[in-house]
Amino acid sequence: MKITANIITLNEEKNIEEVIKSVQTVCDEVLVVDSLSSDKTCQIAESLGAKVIKQEYLGDGPQKAFGAPFAKNEWILSIDADERLDLNAIEEIKKLDLENTTYDAFSFARKTYVGKNFIKLWYPDRVARLYNKRRCGYSTAKGHAKVQTQNICDLEADMLHYSYDDYAHMIRTTEKFIKRGAVLAYEDGKRANVFDPFIHGVGALFKALILKGGAFHGINGWNVAVISAFSSYMKYALMLEMQRNEK
Repeated sequence: MKITANIITLNEEKNIEEVIKSVQTVCDEVLVVDSLSSDKTCQIAESLGAKVIKQEYLGDGPQKAFGAPFAKNEWILSIDADERLDLNAIEEIKKLDLENTTYDAFSFARKTYVGKNFIKLWYPDRVARLYNKRRCGYSTAKGHAKVQTQNICDLEADMLHYSYDDYAHMIRTTEKFIKRGAVLAYEDGKRANVFDPFIHGVGALFKALILKGGAFHGINGWNVAVISAFSSYMKYALMLEMQRNEK
């Protein structure tokens, strides 16, 4: 099919082969936008027929946007190195009439795993990843890793997301995202008050355990709920700290 896969990478030698083979089932071109990896990511990608473009990391959204002009096709499938197309996604994509569709983009339901554990409370976690670059695309603003259109068709198809090796890995990664989220919010002019850490932390816990049913998903539901609550709490706590350091 006339679709270009766009994969952003940084030291993804353990993932790059599987994700490229996954997208090659529906894409006739694979682009890898690499953030100056120090491992064998680029060599492996090129050996599998991918075109590698090196670019210092700009942020998730801008990095995805950077690769679009290099694609030979109008339709781009944006996918991360730790993601794979499920069999139902491959079949759904093959059925699409992309030349005549009126939609700007198509979304997938994302199934996220911690190790071998499927995290039910995060499902379906809809993400628009197949899009027409002449109609829409990713914002070049930092922190905006979403395709900028409302004209999206939701496919009955899954994207598999092997996000964390285990809960220890999840905690380490969450710490990085807490800091990044706090800095981006602060730079966007957002400010926190003394009640925000508590309000957002408790709110995240309630949403995960009650509204999304995590309390009934066993230990995985509780683990993810507590980590999510901690993440929300600390984001606003760090924003408060930055505000106090202003003075």
